[in-house]
Amino acid sequence: MEEPREHARVISGFVHPDFGGVTQALRRIATHKRGGGAAVAVFHRGALVVDAWTGARDASGAPWQSDTMAMSFSTTKGVIATTVHRLVDRGLIEYDEPVATYWPEFAAAGKERITVRHLLNHSAGLHHLRDVITDAYEMLDWDLVCARLAAETPRYPPGTRHGYHGITYGFLVGEVIQRVTGTTVHEAVDAEIVKPLGLDGMSIGAPPDQRDRVAELIVRFGNAQRAERNARRATRFSRLRPAIDAFMVPESDRLFASTEVLDSPIPAINGCFTARSLARMYAALAGGGVLDGERFLSAETLRRATENHTTGLDIVVGFPMRWRLGYHLAATTRGIIPNGFGHFGFGGSGAWADPDNDLAVAFVCNRVAGTPFGDTRLLRIGTQARTAASAR
Repeated sequence: MEEPREHARVISGFVHPDFGGVTQALRRIATHKRGGGAAVAVFHRGALVVDAWTGARDASGAPWQSDTMAMSFSTTKGVIATTVHRLVDRGLIEYDEPVATYWPEFAAAGKERITVRHLLNHSAGLHHLRDVITDAYEMLDWDLVCARLAAETPRYPPGTRHGYHGITYGFLVGEVIQRVTGTTVHEAVDAEIVKPLGLDGMSIGAPPDQRDRVAELIVRFGNAQRAERNARRATRFSRLRPAIDAFMVPESDRLFASTEVLDSPIPAINGCFTARSLARMYAALAGGGVLDGERFLSAETLRRATENHTTGLDIVVGFPMRWRLGYHLAATTRGIIPNGFGHFGFGGSGAWADPDNDLAVAFVCNRVAGTPFGDTRLLRIGTQARTAASAR
C-alpha cells in the first residue's frame, strides 16, 4: 500500500480497508519535527489486517523498511513473560515454586519464600535498582547483576505490595529462564516464541547479524551529571523516590543513547522488535493460545498468566497497573480494555491483546517520547484498531 504524501509522510505496507483508520492515525503520530519513523501491525481473528510503516530509521533520513526493528524498552517484559509461560506449559517452571528451586543462591537474605509468581507480578520487593548497581554500564555484566540481586534483601514481604521492577525484572526473570533452559535469554526467546510462530524480527539485544536492522534511537537525553543531580533532588520527595530508585542510576542516559546498550541482554529494556512480530505473538494470546490452527499456549496456562492480581496503586509508578503475570492493563484513548493485557515501553512502543475481540495491536518507533510507561501514540493507534474490530 502506498498512500499520497501528506506532511512529507508516505505510509508503506498493507492495510485492510476496514482498518484504514489505523494508518491514518499512524500518519498523524509519526509526523514530527524531530523526524524518526514507526511501524504498526494489527491482527484480527488471527489474520494480519495492518502491516504498515513510515518515516526514517536513522538521523540521515534512511527510510524505515519492512524488516526494521526498534529497541522497545519495557515492551520487552511482555516477551520475556510469554517465554516463561511457554516454559510453564513444558513443565520446566511452576509459578508458585520458590525462585531458589531454580536459582539456589537467590535464597540468601530472606528471599527463600519469593516465588516465580512474585517476580512476574512485581511483588518481590526487589525493584530498587540503586541498591544493585552504581553505574548503568554494569547492566552489561549479567553475572555481576544477578549475583548482586541474589544477595539483595527485599524491601517488603513477598506478595504484600506491588512495585514495578522496571529494570531488575529482566535479570530476575531472565536468570530463572537461563537456569531452567541452560541457554541465554535471547536463545530461549528464539526457541519458545520466534521459531514456533515463524517470526522475523524479535531479539533480546541485537546479535551482530541483526544489528543493521535496528533503527537508531532519536532521543534527547540531557547531560548525565545534571540528570544525576536532578535525580538526587527528586528523591527528597517521597512520592518520587521509588520511581527514581527503580529506574535511574548514573550513566543511564549515555548507555541508552549508545549502541552499546544492544551488546548484552537487558531483558527489561533492550528487546528489538518489528511491530509485525510483536503483534503476531499477542495474536496467539488473543486467540485463546491458538494461531493458524496451532496451539501456542495451553488454555489453562493462558488463564493463569492473564488473571488480574492487583487493583490498587503500584508503589513505584503511583497508579493502578492491574498486574497479570508479566503483563499489565491495556488501554486506548477511550479507557481501559476490560480483559486486555500487554506491555508498554518507554519511548512509545507497546503491544497488547484484546481476547474479547480476538485482536492484537503493536506499535514500535525510534523517536523516544513520553514516560517510562509509554505515551499517547499507542493509545491512539489502539483506539482506531479496536473501533474497526468492533464494527466487523
